[in-house]
Amino acid sequence: MRRPNTLVMVSLVMTAAFAGAFSYAVQGQAQELMVGATEAPTGFDNNSNGFLSESDFDAARKTFEERDINRGGLGPVYNAQSCAECHQTPVTGSGSQISELRAGHRDAAGNFVDAPGGSLINDRAIKPAIQEYVLDDENVRTLRMSTNTLGAGFVEAISDATLQAIALAQPGQSGGAIAGQVINVPILEAPGTVGIGRFGWKNQHASLLSFASDAYLNEMGITNRLALTENTSMGGSVAGYDNVPDDTLCEDGSGRTCGEDPEGDIDIFAAFMRATKAPPRAAGSAKDPSVLAGESLFKSTGCSICHTASITTSGPSTVTYGGPFLTVPAALANKVIHPYSDFLLHNIGTGDGIVQNGGQKTARKLRTQPLWGARTRSRHMHDGQSLTYLDAILRHAGEAKGVTDSFRSLSVSQQDQIVAFLQSL
Repeated sequence: MRRPNTLVMVSLVMTAAFAGAFSYAVQGQAQELMVGATEAPTGFDNNSNGFLSESDFDAARKTFEERDINRGGLGPVYNAQSCAECHQTPVTGSGSQISELRAGHRDAAGNFVDAPGGSLINDRAIKPAIQEYVLDDENVRTLRMSTNTLGAGFVEAISDATLQAIALAQPGQSGGAIAGQVINVPILEAPGTVGIGRFGWKNQHASLLSFASDAYLNEMGITNRLALTENTSMGGSVAGYDNVPDDTLCEDGSGRTCGEDPEGDIDIFAAFMRATKAPPRAAGSAKDPSVLAGESLFKSTGCSICHTASITTSGPSTVTYGGPFLTVPAALANKVIHPYSDFLLHNIGTGDGIVQNGGQKTARKLRTQPLWGARTRSRHMHDGQSLTYLDAILRHAGEAKGVTDSFRSLSVSQQDQIVAFLQSL
């Protein structure tokens, strides 16, 4: 994005840089050991959770909402012109009805292989000659719904130890049927460092700055300091289509190369996501008898083994990554969140067959869908193909087969109560 530099934007970049990558090396404790934790702020109100001031948050949100154009580096292949185009219901940063397309094939050994140019098939291009499409031979195909980013700063602030503890507990809670997988993924802003993945359908990122950089390149075609190489069109050259140089220096005076993002928008995107409130429950749902009964049944049938109701973020622990010492910001530290997800990979029989950062064993696995804010979405599951909560529940198989069987054994009225609970999230 091309815009005049302002003191607000500079302060946002500095804030984001200070907070960058604060969660992945935290020597945190499992959630049951945390004391003095308080509830994380929630709301669909476009207000800050305290990580940024309201004025800085508003400025960051506007950057998140800004539309890129060709002369600003858009494309040459892309899916959207702004972050908010795919993260916008009911407020900026939420999930939406927008999906992306991925494809590939399996080799003779059964291993997944990306389509030419990568598994992401961009739906748009700045010139018709480079429009991507799925080749007939790429017969592993899926749609992926845009994920919610509200409350993402709290998710980033969950310590690796907490996620590992959740994974270790699951086999014992399920008779060995459920076992969430933890994967370590590269931290783009700290070369040589890895952390437990928690963002994206395949847990392909551990930090919001890495997530922002990846999305800016792959969804909008904007190169940036952490991703300096343009995508191809189905493996073919795109030279001459996008004439914005990819070697522009960053405007922060660091001397680094920032590609088509000299203003450091990826830092601002990350700061915005870190400052968002978590999705709230529906008003009055805490006193609704059907919702309360459904919540109890949700737990007793085993749904909550993966759709973890409460997780506590790390305390303000000192961490290291790539050299500097930082601390988890007070606005995000020691907060209780209710994501209804364990942020682990599972095979529940709906896996799309695509492999990203986790290796071939993750082809049939997906991150547990966080259910907070689910009532704001009309399409469910990773591909958006389940249009009712009942459809989504009954699609669960694999590791979740026993849980689904327990749900099937309930009376219709009890099943309706679980649906009422889900509709309150």
